[in-house]
Amino acid sequence: MANLGLAIVLVACAGEPHRAPVEERTTRGSASKPASGYYSVARGDTLYAIAWRFGYDFRKLAQANSIAAPYTIYPGQRIKLTDRVASTSSQPKSKTKTKSSTSKSTVTKSSSSQTTVKAKPTATDNSKGLVTGKLSWRWPTEGKVVRGFSGDVHKGIDIGGKAGDSVMAVAPGRVVYAGSGIVGYGNLLIVKHSEIYLSAYGHNRRLLVAEGDVVKQGQRIAEKGDTATNSVKLHFEIRKEGKPVDPVKLLPRR
Repeated sequence: MANLGLAIVLVACAGEPHRAPVEERTTRGSASKPASGYYSVARGDTLYAIAWRFGYDFRKLAQANSIAAPYTIYPGQRIKLTDRVASTSSQPKSKTKTKSSTSKSTVTKSSSSQTTVKAKPTATDNSKGLVTGKLSWRWPTEGKVVRGFSGDVHKGIDIGGKAGDSVMAVAPGRVVYAGSGIVGYGNLLIVKHSEIYLSAYGHNRRLLVAEGDVVKQGQRIAEKGDTATNSVKLHFEIRKEGKPVDPVKLLPRR
């Protein structure tokens, strides 16, 4: 009888889907920090994805590691996982550079100042597609909310539907992550809308945009799927300064 019971258990287990719902067992966006306090950058990582994975505001994480916009990182680089901004010793240096460049030549002073004025718009090109005023939101897809926001346990909402359903950008912005490197999210897109807000779209069957793409509100950016989960749904999150907020409170009433 014991052997028979064991056989029944094994058969039952074999019949289960092979794709375990990872998000049901782990806390999203708050992966356990390595004992060293540092994360070693792997191929395909972005600063936004690392900040998302460990629950940090990407700006504070960048400042703490002296990484300037557009936040380029490279494989093997060690990122200190903290939101404590290190004391910036680079400011006095930049002031010194400004003084030396100003005192170089009186003849080139006017052309030098013109170059400085032109450089400012170039710097803002890194923020192309971002919203500087108040954000207006829309729903990312059709379908019923099958699981709601519950803070640290579930940092977003799940919206049901059919495989291939359209997933749209909830607001204008720029794609800062497109891939499947964050455990529990499957094929994931992260869109930066402003210096404060990011949104994420997980479990997609197919991604229709790439990192760096500027997207418009309502633009089709992915197809709904069931990657890294056990049913077709879109996992959707909004984060404000790195912290998850309930998307339903920002999205318009249906």
